[in-house]
Amino acid sequence: MALDPKMPVLVVDDYSTMVRIIRNLLRQLGFEDIDDAADGSAALEKMTARRYGLVISDWNMEPMTGFDLLCRVRANPQIETTPFIMVTAESKTENVIAAKKAGVNNYIVKPFNAQTLKAKIEAVFAEKPEFTPAVEQANAATFVGLRSQRSPV
Repeated sequence: MALDPKMPVLVVDDYSTMVRIIRNLLRQLGFEDIDDAADGSAALEKMTARRYGLVISDWNMEPMTGFDLLCRVRANPQIETTPFIMVTAESKTENVIAAKKAGVNNYIVKPFNAQTLKAKIEAVFAEKPEFTPAVEQANAATFVGLRSQRSPV
């Protein structure tokens, strides 16, 4: 599947500078519909209210970590298929294994650049063609939401 820059992306990190960095990298890749959340709890609320084509989450956050968020997402039938990339400053083997077992689709170690992010996103969608319907649903939900926000002509 080709990278779809129209899909809504949720960036989850408690460090606002990192949110801004990832947002800028995503914009460099052509993404425009980018939301953010400061922790896993806020992200979960946003994910149950809106369908996202991709979630990029930091591991270390309080009160709900990115790992806990991943586990909650995979346990929720409404959002369980959402593509999920974990970002962390730690490359501990046990963390990578735990994230893979929990259902993460890819893993990025900080620091990283736009090319690395693009490669990780492309790998997620190349390996998981079943994400195509999730992205299409996210795009359709966004389109419907935009149409309902317009005033009648």
